[in-house]
Amino acid sequence: MKKTILLFLIIAFISNSYSQTYKVSQKINVSGDEGWDYLAVDQVNQHLFVSHGSIVNVIDLKSNKTINTIPDTKGVHGIAIANDLNKAFISNGKDNSVTIVNLKTFKLIDKVAIEGQKPDAILYDQFSKKVLTYNAKSNDATVIDANTNKIIKTIPLGGKPEFSVTDTKGLIYVNIEDKNEIKTIDANKLEVTASWSIAPGDEPSGLAIDPETNRLFSVCSNNLMVIVNLSNGKIIKTLPIGEGCDGVVFDPEKKLIFSSNGEGTITVVKEENANTFSVLETVKTQKGARTIALNKTTHQLYLPTADFGIKPEPTKENPQPRASLIPNSFMVLVVENNAK
Repeated sequence: MKKTILLFLIIAFISNSYSQTYKVSQKINVSGDEGWDYLAVDQVNQHLFVSHGSIVNVIDLKSNKTINTIPDTKGVHGIAIANDLNKAFISNGKDNSVTIVNLKTFKLIDKVAIEGQKPDAILYDQFSKKVLTYNAKSNDATVIDANTNKIIKTIPLGGKPEFSVTDTKGLIYVNIEDKNEIKTIDANKLEVTASWSIAPGDEPSGLAIDPETNRLFSVCSNNLMVIVNLSNGKIIKTLPIGEGCDGVVFDPEKKLIFSSNGEGTITVVKEENANTFSVLETVKTQKGARTIALNKTTHQLYLPTADFGIKPEPTKENPQPRASLIPNSFMVLVVENNAK
């Protein structure tokens, strides 16, 4: 009996320790009252690029201060960092363009108009030196030569693309939200080579990759993380995550996957090996913190959000009203491991 009680206490202690591991450690206040989407870490220069309505805020991660604002990025969604070329590529959803800036001076290099409509997620593939914008309205991907800033091709995707990752060896993977699929793109041929169903996952958005174990982590609107073998598209496991997820990142050193849930939580998943995964803990963040970026140098996580007012009652003209943003409340949450 005493051994049973002791074992129970040990298990309870371990469980409680896990539940207290990651916490919001800081809130970086950022000026402006517009909406947001993706954010990206420049690992080399330790800068954070934050999409923010019609601008991009650049935060110095050593001081947590805004050091620059990149203007004229109407309806900005994503930022792709190309350190080897000293460029950042920014997708502008409202004017169908890509803004290209110098990573160190933040000066404009070029602004490229694309034929694709409503560019959303954007990816830089260092292997092929290409940038792909994933166009939500035209259901395709625009390919840009990252060296010349010229458009090379448009790749039909047959559905609405969301986030994308590269294996850095010639293959690119992208979630197709309205088809519940992951598509594989050959970075050299610039064509789709495979389409995999990820059912029971529904409306996949965020995507992360572990190239060492050949695993993809796709987060879906029906509160599931779907773990996929990137060699053949086979589903390895599904795990529960929080409500309203729109982002996921993988920390290769800690072997942890972080799902950012708009309800105000992060689901932390542990990768024990290529076939063993489990939910480690649920971290409280803040409502609206649905996208996420990882600093691989410090292992800190960044999530943009704001404070919200009272949600209006539904009307005939507006059956699905949204709560308004409280002015001057936009921020980036910093989440880290307090036990590190």
